[in-house]
Amino acid sequence: MSYSVSINNLSLSFGAVHVLKNLNLEIENGEFLVLLGSSGCGKSTLLNCIAGLLDITEGQIFINQRNVTWAEPKDRGIGMVFQSYALYPQMSVEGNLSFGLKVAGLGQDEIRKRVSRAAEILQIEALLNRKPAALSGGQRQRVAIGRALVRDVDVFLFDEPLSNLDAKLRADLRVEIKRLHQSLKNTMIYVTHDQVEAMTLADRIAVMKGGVIQQLSSPAEIYNQPANKYVADFIGSPSMNFVDGVVSASSHSFHVPGEEIALTGYEFSQTPRDGKAWFGIRPEHVVSGEAATALPFHQEVAVEIVEPMGADTLVWTTLFNQPFRFRMDGQAAIGSGDRVVIGFDPARASLFDQSSEVRL
Repeated sequence: MSYSVSINNLSLSFGAVHVLKNLNLEIENGEFLVLLGSSGCGKSTLLNCIAGLLDITEGQIFINQRNVTWAEPKDRGIGMVFQSYALYPQMSVEGNLSFGLKVAGLGQDEIRKRVSRAAEILQIEALLNRKPAALSGGQRQRVAIGRALVRDVDVFLFDEPLSNLDAKLRADLRVEIKRLHQSLKNTMIYVTHDQVEAMTLADRIAVMKGGVIQQLSSPAEIYNQPANKYVADFIGSPSMNFVDGVVSASSHSFHVPGEEIALTGYEFSQTPRDGKAWFGIRPEHVVSGEAATALPFHQEVAVEIVEPMGADTLVWTTLFNQPFRFRMDGQAAIGSGDRVVIGFDPARASLFDQSSEVRL
């Protein structure tokens, strides 16, 4: 298979500090890949290596089967959108969109055609004569995306382009970026720390930590079958509940003091063995009320804290003497001190070895 971007054994060090460690990543033509992780995990650094803004220590980078490891950014066939809009304040929107094309020596007709096409796609035709100071944050980011779009390249790189916007604008532009990808079918590599952006935009997500890719898979697989405890904890809002206990391979069960949970239907990723483990279950996979009594595991608990969130309500309680959260319908009449039956299906859980933190 021919890949749009191929990264082979890439490492980057600043003196004794190893920022990226022997990374391998292959991105298919037309794929939307998201690099996801917390601050300092190396995701923006990796994007800057692909863009040619940083010189790597070891490894190779191929874009459309061409070795661009030491090529200048302008020669890599990429368009990049940064977190800051980086627009020329003295130029109109049209001037910002066309500037790079004029520097590249394109003819006026071609420049006009590309600017017109980008403006139409991003719905900024009415803004072409305005200057950046007269634009909202969302409009400025559209112009920044348009500046990459007019380059007519095969690979687009986005470095946290929505992080400076408010929540509603982020949601609106997220939809626009997804629509843009579906329309253009170009390869897009997108950096974010926002898991909602990652889950909604990506064909595949690369979850990073400490300069290493922890898991590379579809949003559904990362959500339902996280490769390790870090991925499980990072993905999901609120994050997964983790119950400290012991796995018994012989009885195919999970033990906490005074309680045994039969692991009926749970698919182990490796041969089960006895040992300390975390039992992970997402708050949205916990059922409450009468329906909970029909599930393999259920227990009555006391409500401690209620967090109304509109469409649903997050409830805090204690289960097996450990903090535990579950979701209820936003219209549910519940308050602190109430007692409610909760239950879950162990088949939807995730088990992690406590020494290695990998999925069991």
